[in-house]
Amino acid sequence: MSTLQIGLAIAGGVVLAAVVAHSAWTSRKNKPRQAEPQPQETLSAPASFLPNHDQPQEPSFDTAPTSEVQHGFVVSGSLDPVTDIARSMMEEATAHAQRVPDEAELARIAETKAAAAKVAAERSAHHAAHDINSPAMSPAAAKVMGTVGVDLPQPEKRPALDALIDVIAAVEIDAPISGDAAISGLPATRRVGSKLFSVEGLNADTGLWEQPRQGLRYSAFQSGVQLANRMGPLNEIEFSEFVTKTQHFADAINGAPEFPDMLEEVARARELDSFASAHDAQLSFTLKAIKAAWSPGYVQQNASRLGFIAGVLPGRMVVPAPVHGLPPILLLTFDSQAAMSEDPTQSAIYELALSLDVPQVDRKEEPYARMIQTAYELARVMDGAISDDNGQPLSEAAIGGIARDLLALYDTLDARDLAAGSPQARRLFS
Repeated sequence: MSTLQIGLAIAGGVVLAAVVAHSAWTSRKNKPRQAEPQPQETLSAPASFLPNHDQPQEPSFDTAPTSEVQHGFVVSGSLDPVTDIARSMMEEATAHAQRVPDEAELARIAETKAAAAKVAAERSAHHAAHDINSPAMSPAAAKVMGTVGVDLPQPEKRPALDALIDVIAAVEIDAPISGDAAISGLPATRRVGSKLFSVEGLNADTGLWEQPRQGLRYSAFQSGVQLANRMGPLNEIEFSEFVTKTQHFADAINGAPEFPDMLEEVARARELDSFASAHDAQLSFTLKAIKAAWSPGYVQQNASRLGFIAGVLPGRMVVPAPVHGLPPILLLTFDSQAAMSEDPTQSAIYELALSLDVPQVDRKEEPYARMIQTAYELARVMDGAISDDNGQPLSEAAIGGIARDLLALYDTLDARDLAAGSPQARRLFS
């Protein structure tokens, strides 16, 4: 073989190796990022296993132990290794408890505790300063944050009828009747078209309006239908259906209904729908991958660190409200097909949507500020870029402008007795 042939062979090998290396590098670069492995939990003795210092006691086990401790290790002859480990830890704790430390050792223990307390205090101060001045939060977001309120609304079991957003028809009866009789007369469906239909009874004992319940007695009833929601205002056909359902219920309990004027209520529904349409706000930010795509596990792991939990639907995570039953504070969504893939590690996610339904969340929760902070933190740890729902990069000016608009919106809703997060607002903007 000539020198030229040898040179060409070497050059070909180098080129082939370079192509293979480049292909491997490209494949690894384009592979979706994976979730970090969780550290294994270390075995520790429960507090309930520690003996009383005054009266050391041997624990009782269902399996007869045949193990013994030699030089700190368990030599087991039983069939239950967990029992052997527990017994070993128990005997060590008992021996330690029975030994009386001298004065020098007591002084060393006190010094160690003081040093540990000092380190813990320094770490707490460091973390507190980091949370307040975190570089992940923009100055505009920090300005909006303020103080988070703690007086959160308590959710009601069922939405109560309210003349502000409901058409209400009174149903008079001659004598109190049982809740069982009222329940048997209720219609099969609680909907009139796309609107919520409800019946309430006046509790003869408490004098409060409530959903009819078994075993109680009621002296009067009222039915109602919602004037408007995000599907539109109540129309004449839906009002007629409301009248029909109420009449059937009244006939079942021998009651006499009294209905308001249809034209007036339909006009009121249109006015309320016009107000709601002009003051409805649903914010959304998009987080796009810059360097490499994300796997579903990677997204879920990073989102869970910021308080998100898995939603009902695939590809959906939520920050739950502090009170059970209230709507979530924030919503994070991504490709549902990737979430349902047979091999999620190979599924590629290139963008996430972070959204806030403004009228559904109490303003005391500071949801917008939390949304900004969450978006910046996710972008930092996942190498992403934030943009608004129009695809424009999220700027400081845009953040401040949205914050001012939201404050004005909150004040307008409060003035209309439809405060964000209230039962009335949650029903109207649904």
